[in-house]
Amino acid sequence: MAPNAGLRVAGLLTLASNVRAVPVVSEPTTTFSSAPTNYPPPYAISHTNITYHGPYTGRPATTTGALSTNVIGTAIPPAPPPAQIVAYPADGKLHGDQPLPYTPSGGLGTNGSTPIYKVASDFDYQSLALALYHEWIELDLFHWGLATFSDEEFDAYGINAEDRFLLQHMADQEIGHASVIANMLGPQAPKQCEYNYPVSNVREYIDFNQKLTRWAEAGVYGFLPHLNSGPAAAMLLQSITVEARQQMTFRQFGGQFPMPEWHTPGIPQSWAWTLIAPYISSCPHDQTRMVWQNFPALYILNQPNAARINGADVWNETTGGWANTLSTEGIQDDQLCVNALDKTLDCPAAIANNKSIPLSYSGRQVFLKWDEPGQLVGPNNSYVTTTNVAEPKWAAWVSQLNVTYSALHEVNMLERTAYTIQPNVSTWIGDPAVNGTMFMALTDVDLFVTPYNVTMINPHVAALAVYQAG
Repeated sequence: MAPNAGLRVAGLLTLASNVRAVPVVSEPTTTFSSAPTNYPPPYAISHTNITYHGPYTGRPATTTGALSTNVIGTAIPPAPPPAQIVAYPADGKLHGDQPLPYTPSGGLGTNGSTPIYKVASDFDYQSLALALYHEWIELDLFHWGLATFSDEEFDAYGINAEDRFLLQHMADQEIGHASVIANMLGPQAPKQCEYNYPVSNVREYIDFNQKLTRWAEAGVYGFLPHLNSGPAAAMLLQSITVEARQQMTFRQFGGQFPMPEWHTPGIPQSWAWTLIAPYISSCPHDQTRMVWQNFPALYILNQPNAARINGADVWNETTGGWANTLSTEGIQDDQLCVNALDKTLDCPAAIANNKSIPLSYSGRQVFLKWDEPGQLVGPNNSYVTTTNVAEPKWAAWVSQLNVTYSALHEVNMLERTAYTIQPNVSTWIGDPAVNGTMFMALTDVDLFVTPYNVTMINPHVAALAVYQAG
């Protein structure tokens, strides 16, 4: 023993003599039981498996057009910003009495009033009803794909059994989303409908999913800060954040980079309704009608095709207007990026793929064609496409924090065709504004709008489409 070892032991014993509890190693208990609550299980909305998918084949609708009352104007005139916001100094100091410790003055719904999770205005009702239409179609669409396409067809695109389980799980999530919204709307909430999907194979199906979830997500972002009911907005927010994850997942299933943009735009309700309505075949006869406008379809004639090795070198490879879903018809196998052997060109389902050939680029000539108004669309062909625009002059690129305009060239109103040049603009340095799954509208003026008031553009929209920039 070393000379001072005894002193060390004695010292430890002296310290130990004052210890009243000695730690011991024990097996952790991981299961506890408690008495069940007296509350009934949460109510989930009734839903069924839709058995028909295809175009509407019923009798002509007896009621057509958007829901309306007394319309008192054709546009909302601009007004100055709120004086309170302009006057607030924003200097990092406190400028009001604190309602309680650690809490600054201000805020909405912070006065202790009991929240009521229901709609509080026509604006709220129609906005949440629109969101419910999207939850219903997603519930069906996710299930439909799993039932329609074989495991082998999914496997061919790298979407394996575990990925398909995720798709099933996302379908189940829609039950909760639909239940939340329907409970806030009440007994007249929109019900499930029958649908018509513009796809014929797995790759087209995945592309339609990633486009639909993008405009559904963006549609909620557009109206969420404007709702009269803050409690309803808080509930809806918890669903739409999951929707954003679903959209990213479908991009990954399609072999695309999951989130190329730095910000996700919001769009007006009429844009979301325009984009979803053509894929709703029929609804129950007593279905709640929508107030929102249906714009004519815009066709991107050289819409970038994410299924191709060179997705920018395309012509007329979509399954139709509005969504402009990619088509793989007629593309040779060696031109599909899922078959590419070069890792800089391939696009299997993956967490991320970084392809060497961009889907689009600034300076690209984009060829356009659009429908004339007056077409019947939506549930039971009971809505009508409309526009106030006699002749469009601009392409509005709606992406991230920006609405950027590029001039239309060679406008032919007989053929309803034109072309424009994809603009070279960045949201921030290193962040091209035109990127990801975004939106394009044809307009007659280059109206200045921002994310909070983008709806002001509606009276100037001639046609609408989803653009696959990246």
